[in-house]
Amino acid sequence: MVETRSGISYVRLLRSYGTVAAGILIILAFSALSPNSFMTIDNAINISRQISFLVIIALGATLVMAVSEFDLSVGALASFGGVFAAKMAVAGYPIWVAFLAPLAAAFVIGFINGWIVTRFRVLSFITTLAMGTILGGLNFKLTGGATVFENIPESFRYLGQTEWAGIPVLSFIMLLMTVLFWYVMTHMSFGRKLYAIGGNESASRVAGVKVALNKNMAFALCGMLAALTGILMASRLGSAHPTGGDGLFLSAYAAAFLGMTSFKEGVPNIWGTFVGAAIIGILANGLTILNVPTFMQDVITGCIVIAAVLMQKLGRGNS
Repeated sequence: MVETRSGISYVRLLRSYGTVAAGILIILAFSALSPNSFMTIDNAINISRQISFLVIIALGATLVMAVSEFDLSVGALASFGGVFAAKMAVAGYPIWVAFLAPLAAAFVIGFINGWIVTRFRVLSFITTLAMGTILGGLNFKLTGGATVFENIPESFRYLGQTEWAGIPVLSFIMLLMTVLFWYVMTHMSFGRKLYAIGGNESASRVAGVKVALNKNMAFALCGMLAALTGILMASRLGSAHPTGGDGLFLSAYAAAFLGMTSFKEGVPNIWGTFVGAAIIGILANGLTILNVPTFMQDVITGCIVIAAVLMQKLGRGNS
């Protein structure tokens, strides 16, 4: 009996912290393969900058996954945020307006996604896929299919290209967003309601939780975080492309799924998502240093998603 309990405890430990252990092993492997390039302070700072976009957009995906839904429009929303902000900056609007207007618009778009899902009982896959397609067309309309880069004011680049005490502002924003939404999800009633809805929507409704409103807010915040990601990307590059954020979609959900195998079994959680995004970013960075072809990063990211889902399913089956 003791051995059985010990075996169960080891299995639970592996399921809860296996992803963290895998991340440590990946770091050790790249450190051994390329110690002079990978295991340096400068590279660590560079990784923190690189993963900032992925972490922020993945936080939004985590909110929606907490209510057992998905938002497939996050990539298009990120592109929209960058394009909208850049166009407003070029048009001469104050930078704070150029940044806040896309966030407000994305919040409304996300809320509409949630409203369609909750009001008409349409699958979130279909609703957000259609919204992403609409936004893709709008992005091309706004830009004519070209990159927005001419007459971008220097102030537009501040958040994306400035460092404080040698640390990128992007890294500070990433940590701020992570801590903020960790607090929201663990210490505020809104976060607890999202988890309750994801656990049992019918029971939550009986308990008096406003399911539709809270789901709508989860989608709205997801949209806003996606747009923020696009704005920061545009600020970093000094330009915006109509499909600039599309590549973040798969990685965002890969990070969130990896997060579901970290710290909390099968539950979307903020720090788990942060760790998942860090692992993906470290992999990309290490593979780039080793001159592995770029397309292999997409292959590996897809494999990570499958592995994370399998770990979650097998873990439940063993419990």
